[in-house]
Amino acid sequence: MFRNAELELVEERARASVGRWDRRSLGVVRAEDAAEFARAAGECAPHLVDPSHTGFAVHPMYVVSMLRGAPGAVAADFRPDGMYRDEVPGTDGLDVRLMAGGQAVRWVGAVRAGDRIELRRALTAVERKGVGEGFLLLTMEKVYGAERGRLVEVTERFIVR
Repeated sequence: MFRNAELELVEERARASVGRWDRRSLGVVRAEDAAEFARAAGECAPHLVDPSHTGFAVHPMYVVSMLRGAPGAVAADFRPDGMYRDEVPGTDGLDVRLMAGGQAVRWVGAVRAGDRIELRRALTAVERKGVGEGFLLLTMEKVYGAERGRLVEVTERFIVR
């Protein structure tokens, strides 16, 4: 089987980080930002796009789209392909291709404007797939929470080639 040295290094790094949970503050959910997200997603229901609506609700996918808290990232935080350098464990600084490998989202509680969101995440599986040099399938578990508890649980997979 032909092996790619960079893919081997990703696998080694990723396996070393399996089960290690990290935390990241994503900041406070602002109604204006959530409404902008809903409009960009093609929503037109007033309770999702108008923060002044009496029944305003944060779009269910908004919190899952939050990758960084304000003020955001600087250029050095990104890979050449535009992804965050630390988004896919084991890949930082390596010339590998990354692709989304699927996502399962479980809503546990409603996200509300004003919630301070914390993300906990851990790599939970590293699998080598395919023939030839193949590819890696990395599985990440993410938990988005606020002071009142868990809000969203996500299982996310990344393909690394």
